[in-house]
Amino acid sequence: MKTIGILMGGYSGEYEVSMASGNVVYQNLQNQGFELFRVELKKNQWEALDSEGNRYPIITDDFSFILADRRVKFDAVFNAIHGHPGEDGPLAGYFDMLGLAYTSSGQFASALTFNKAECNILLERYGFKVAKSVFLHAEPELKEEEIIERLGLPCFVKPCRSGSSIGVSKVKTAADLGPAIAKAKEVDNKVLIEAMVPGLELACGVSDHTGDAQALAVTHIKPAGEFFDYESKYSGQSEEITPAQIPAEVYEKVMRQSEAAYRLLELKGLSRVDYILDANNEPVLIEVNTVPGFSTESLLPKQALHAGISLPELFRACVEKTLS
Repeated sequence: MKTIGILMGGYSGEYEVSMASGNVVYQNLQNQGFELFRVELKKNQWEALDSEGNRYPIITDDFSFILADRRVKFDAVFNAIHGHPGEDGPLAGYFDMLGLAYTSSGQFASALTFNKAECNILLERYGFKVAKSVFLHAEPELKEEEIIERLGLPCFVKPCRSGSSIGVSKVKTAADLGPAIAKAKEVDNKVLIEAMVPGLELACGVSDHTGDAQALAVTHIKPAGEFFDYESKYSGQSEEITPAQIPAEVYEKVMRQSEAAYRLLELKGLSRVDYILDANNEPVLIEVNTVPGFSTESLLPKQALHAGISLPELFRACVEKTLS
C-alpha cells in the first residue's frame, strides 16, 4: 500500500482555502487503496495528522515522521497548498531535491505561472490574447497619470504573486489608483495593472490524469459583486454555470486554448485557466492557476463532475499518474 501525504495550509492569506481544499482531497481519497495522512504546513511548524487527528512533527531532512515505532516515508504527496510555498515553486524544488513525487507542476512552471505579469508576457509572445497591462516592477518610475493614459479607466490593480483575488482592486477613478497600488503592495512588491476587458468571466479546468492535457469544462462566472473577488469566490453567492452557455465554437476554442497553454507552460496535475470573453467573442487570457481550489465551492471539482469524472476518480488518477 502506497503512503500518500495530502499537503494543506501554507504561509499565505489562502491558508483557510487550502485547508478546505486539502480536506476535500483527503475525504475523496479514502478507501482508494492508499495509506493517507494529512500534512499541515505553517511557518516553522510542519505536522502530519493521522485519522484520529494526532499530530506528528515532520522531519524535514527527508519529509518523514515517526509514528509509534516506525518512520513513515511518503511515496508521493498531493499538493493542495494555494499560494506560498505550494503554488509558487519552493515546495516543488524541495521535493525535487528529495526525489519525492508530487501531483502539481514543477518548480519553474509554478514560479512562472504564479507571477501573473511575467507569465502573460510569455503567453502573449506565443500568440495568446491577454489584457493590455502595465507591470510596475519593470517600469518603477511610471506616474499614475501615465498609467491611466495607457490603460484607461476602469482598470484592475493586482499583486503579481497572489491568488484568490487577495489584494485585487477595481479602480474607477484616478483618485483610487494610488490606494489600490498601495493595497496590492501589501501583498507583493510586484504589481500588475490591467485594462478592463468588458465581457463574460470564464474558467477552464485542465488535467493530465489521462496522460495528456485534457480540458474538463468551461464555466461562466457571474460574480455577486463587480468582479470575482475573494468574497465572491468563497461565499457561494456568485452564479457559476457549467457548461458555459456560449457559442459552441467559442466553447471549443477555450477548451483547446487552455490545453495549449497547459502544454506550453509544461504544467502537471490539475490546473485552471481564467479568461474574459470580450465583445468579439475572443477569449482574453487573464491568468493560469497551477493549484486551483478543490473545495466544495471551487470551480474545478464542478467541472470534473460535468465531464463525468467523480472526485474520487479524479484525485486517485492524479496520484496514480504521479506514482507511475
